[in-house]
Amino acid sequence: MSTAVASTVMNEPSTWTFDDLFRKYCDLVHATAYGVTGSYEDAEDIVQIIFLRLLRRELPPDLAKNPKAYLYRAAVNQSLTTIRTRRRRPTTGTEPPDLPSPSDEASHAEDLHRQLYAAIAKLKPKNAEILILRYVHNYSDAQIAKFLGSSRGAVALSLYRSRAHLKRLLSISPGERL
Repeated sequence: MSTAVASTVMNEPSTWTFDDLFRKYCDLVHATAYGVTGSYEDAEDIVQIIFLRLLRRELPPDLAKNPKAYLYRAAVNQSLTTIRTRRRRPTTGTEPPDLPSPSDEASHAEDLHRQLYAAIAKLKPKNAEILILRYVHNYSDAQIAKFLGSSRGAVALSLYRSRAHLKRLLSISPGERL
């Protein structure tokens, strides 16, 4: 792997290499992407997209200030983009004959997950970030506020409104598109 050196100091006295950033934050980016997309393959692709973009250009100043927050936001934003792109692509509607059909229960759970991910993709990225930090990464309101640099009250209000918005989106009848 390449050893592109970060051009600025990042929360530590020594400069970080690209390898250091990848090793330290790869799991965070992957877990976040998987939490948003619900797909292991999409999460793998998102990790590659984010780190390839960093490798191909100079490291941004926001990354130097708080690499964890920067990479988390990048993972959420790229995940939402992936979900939106997937929704726009036409599907053939046919399943390969050699694959066994899933059980009704598994199919129903998969359908619910797809609906949830589609609804999350409709939220503003900041609101989706807060929901994911709370319910995927199990951060408290105070931890989210510290992580995002906002107040605990703002985080709690955003969570309340985002949950209400998700309920409205998920209550749309099954025949309608989100």
